[in-house]
Amino acid sequence: MNKAILMGRLTRDPEMRQTQSGVSVANFSIAINRRFQKDQTDFINCIAWRQTAEFVCKWFQKGSMIAVVGSIQTRRYTDSEGKERTATEVVADEAYFTGSRAESGTGGSGQDFGGGHAPAPAPSFNNEVPQFDQGGFGTIDDTDDDLPF
Repeated sequence: MNKAILMGRLTRDPEMRQTQSGVSVANFSIAINRRFQKDQTDFINCIAWRQTAEFVCKWFQKGSMIAVVGSIQTRRYTDSEGKERTATEVVADEAYFTGSRAESGTGGSGQDFGGGHAPAPAPSFNNEVPQFDQGGFGTIDDTDDDLPF
């Protein structure tokens, strides 16, 4: 299985290009602090295709927080001096907002994100017992008024 899940900040604005057949492709790099070594940062190169590429280029810029889900890919190429090189990068299948709305530039306007991916906000219970709908069976009743003992 080859699955990578990354969250960090863009190190530069995403670069959008088009292949000769008109397919959108975006290159970007994410800076990620190491989990237990906060003073060390990894810079991960990413590539996104089609709608994911367009989404990243439209809504993210240098410094934006982003979460990426994809796979690790290694490819070989020849540089301008004729030397064979190897590049390892993450092919991003999904991209998500992870920063605040003000940080992402959406400003909370409820805009349509053009087919991109935006996760639903996590519920906040504020130390209360959550009341879930039981599909026609009512809600959780945490009162002791009608207990038989």
